[in-house]
Amino acid sequence: MEKMSVNPPIKPPRRKLAAPRTQLDRSNWIESAIDVLAREGVAGLRVEVLAKRCGVTKGSFYWHFKDRQDLLAAVLEHWREGRIRDIEKITTVSPGHERDQLHFAIEVYGASRNRKGMSIELAMRDWARHDPQAAAVVEAVDLYRLECTRKLFVATGMSDAEAKSRSLLLYACVFGLSLMHYAHFDNHLDDLKQRIADRIVSA
Repeated sequence: MEKMSVNPPIKPPRRKLAAPRTQLDRSNWIESAIDVLAREGVAGLRVEVLAKRCGVTKGSFYWHFKDRQDLLAAVLEHWREGRIRDIEKITTVSPGHERDQLHFAIEVYGASRNRKGMSIELAMRDWARHDPQAAAVVEAVDLYRLECTRKLFVATGMSDAEAKSRSLLLYACVFGLSLMHYAHFDNHLDDLKQRIADRIVSA
């Protein structure tokens, strides 16, 4: 009896698996919003733009936020909390080392390598110029900065009035320098900055 050949069953082509959908939590949205804020200002914080940038639909946004204003409030609070933590870290010191810590604060805030942080700072201040909620947050951070350094100056033996003057001078200097282009003003910029810091901190 002749054997009949049996062909193996034809397997259907495999379906390509869909790429996993990007999952974003609330903090991811806030961090992405802050990146956009640093580059484009608050006007760039639009839901559809952020969703496209993150590779998700707008539905993901509304899962975490009621609306754009809810996101803006979250960005402000995130920035405020982050700045307060940084200020405490920079100005906390054991007794007897206050002058060293003041020099350290000037160095950190005046560091040219902190470009992203300064871009965010400037964007926040521009936002605060025309938004009362942002202005209140920026003022709260500024007052906290000034108060922390005021305490350091007082601990070095200065009067409260003098400590307030030095504290305001410190921040006026470091933030003012961040807005200026002075690379060719002096051939020894590090020495120049050190002399400025000495003037601010010295008794």
